[in-house]
Amino acid sequence: MKFEEYRKLDATALAELIKKKEVSATEVLETAIARTEEVNGPINAVVTKLYDIARKAAQSPLPDGPLAGVPFLIKDLDVELKGTKYTGGSVLLKDYVSTESSEVVKRMQKAGLLIFGKSNTPEFGLTPFTEGKLLGICRNPWNTEHTTGGSSGGAGAAVAAGILPMAFASDGGGSIRIPASCCGLFGIKPSRGRISNGPIAGQLWDGAVSSGIISRSVRDAAAYIDAVQGETDGDPYIIQKPERPYAEEIKIPAGKLRIGYSYRMPKGFDFPIDPENINAIEKTVKLLKDLGHEVEEIELPYDSKLHTELLYTLVMGHTSATVEFIARKRGRKAELSELEPNTWLMYKLGKSFTAEDMVSAGMKWNQVARAMGEFHKKYDLLLTPTLGMKPFKTGALQSSAAEEAGLKVMNALGISTIVKYTGLIEKIATKMYSWLPYPPLANITGQPSMSVPLHWSADGLPVGVMFTGRMNNEALLFRMAAQLEQASPWFDKVAMA
Repeated sequence: MKFEEYRKLDATALAELIKKKEVSATEVLETAIARTEEVNGPINAVVTKLYDIARKAAQSPLPDGPLAGVPFLIKDLDVELKGTKYTGGSVLLKDYVSTESSEVVKRMQKAGLLIFGKSNTPEFGLTPFTEGKLLGICRNPWNTEHTTGGSSGGAGAAVAAGILPMAFASDGGGSIRIPASCCGLFGIKPSRGRISNGPIAGQLWDGAVSSGIISRSVRDAAAYIDAVQGETDGDPYIIQKPERPYAEEIKIPAGKLRIGYSYRMPKGFDFPIDPENINAIEKTVKLLKDLGHEVEEIELPYDSKLHTELLYTLVMGHTSATVEFIARKRGRKAELSELEPNTWLMYKLGKSFTAEDMVSAGMKWNQVARAMGEFHKKYDLLLTPTLGMKPFKTGALQSSAAEEAGLKVMNALGISTIVKYTGLIEKIATKMYSWLPYPPLANITGQPSMSVPLHWSADGLPVGVMFTGRMNNEALLFRMAAQLEQASPWFDKVAMA
């Protein structure tokens, strides 16, 4: 199969050709591998190559699954494949080999997906850009000087560069939707509990993390979630099953919807609004009105405390617990040299929080969820920019040399626990918040949320818009996405052509 033909097809179309024996799974896989070898050097999307495993699967009888024979990547974080290296992007795990496979990985294989590698991610998925010290900088195929976002940056870059039509991604504060926005792709974070984290994990980050998909076509995302969704024994969340497959939902008209939108920052964030965000939302609002929807500007139903008090307290606590868990498992404490400075600081700060701090933060999640419940009494969907700005140049949100030196001094002196509110930490955190003022809402509430590629900046960078729906109603998001895809197609907009 020639690459030019391969790139014109989505995963659904590839699976159909393979099923009809018009092309073999091996031919398709070798095209994906050849593209990886051609473009991965400049973008660093694929960090672990599992070519031999995939070749063996392609040459064996394929399962009778909906995506049989389609090449696929999993992220080097949150999911595991037995017998393969798993790092979580951290030196702390650089020698770890998985002893069992995640349930969702087994379901991928049952659906016939051929896992031929693992995608880049920052250390423990803690940054909304992919520039980790172990796995290296992942670069945007639209412009390699710019970020892919994170933490599923490798997935976004690989799909955008034409290595494959869709890739696994996971999302604890926007990590599916951020790279989808940066890379001009469709990305959906399903409702909490829609896809199992078991058996290796129950709830990740107290339920903030969900796994999903980044893809070029909406129908691929629908087919993938149909194939892997559902609980497994012992899961903490069991939610209502969809009325029908999402692959059928995308064929059903969305109907006339009420949509509340905002391009403004949440209260408490004193950041300038990127003109490209205004352009993206205005363009989307016009399109929605042309499609017959009722669209109204609203004030966002949450403020900056969602980030500073509700999410990151828990993230720091979980970082501390994760590092200690790994240390106990290997029988040796973590050392400063094994973690990036910001991660070490979060590890130490996590120890400074009391049990009351952690529980109080979790209790406040309910207030946000109830506020969104009230919002959805009036509006079917919430529309915002996906991010606070268009993709920035790599390194722009990293700690400066002076900041990193300061962190190293604090870490070395062991005084991290008493600097929780210093100006240095606040300055570093503020950089992050300016980038992702919108995505974490759905992680806290558990709602389904998607980034849709409807706008490109004047200098050719993708700028996604984000729709968030009612809990357990991915169906409406898929209907909306399919309608937008038809009205404003993006599939043929490709990077690294």
